[in-house]
Amino acid sequence: MSPKPDQKHLDNLLDQINRCRICQDHLPLGPRPVIQAASSARLMIIGQAPGTKVHETGIPWNDPSGDRLRRWLELDRDTFYNPEHIAIMPMGLCYPGRGKSGDLPPRPECAPQWHPQVWPLLPNIGMTLLVGQYAQQRYLKGKPKTLTETVKTWRNWAPEFIPMPHPSPRNTLWLKKNPWFEEEVVPYIRDYVHRHLAKQKTRF
Repeated sequence: MSPKPDQKHLDNLLDQINRCRICQDHLPLGPRPVIQAASSARLMIIGQAPGTKVHETGIPWNDPSGDRLRRWLELDRDTFYNPEHIAIMPMGLCYPGRGKSGDLPPRPECAPQWHPQVWPLLPNIGMTLLVGQYAQQRYLKGKPKTLTETVKTWRNWAPEFIPMPHPSPRNTLWLKKNPWFEEEVVPYIRDYVHRHLAKQKTRF
């Protein structure tokens, strides 16, 4: 059976993305775009940019942050890394390098170049997790100034967009100060994910 047109076009686009060299002169470890997508995916995850471990392996969220994110979603690695179910497209697809207080921001060339081309080929996305301030700044119009206030008003955009803190171990203190996130927001996301994945799996 030949691929559906959307998937064929998406495969061609992913090949272009994997060969992208737009900002290679600014990348200390060189380009290695990290993206996961299939036309049937129901959930999109947009984070910041790969870290060094993800750059080394080419596997998105392949680090302690990803472990916490999968716990929030109650998904095993096989399901999480199945592009038929979940699309993953960070704001910057390549590792941007290290700054004084952590990794540098995503390269500004990346999202404007590729996000608008990917979205039309993902017609089944019903929820997008916006992980961190860079994704939220791009996709949430009229959002509050701080990440905490943005996440607190998550219902303003649900279920299409859900603003989230980064699941990094560095945010453990934030999670302790804001227990409502894991008590209210995480169960809402989890319910969506499992309901829609269950429906999807019955079709395969």
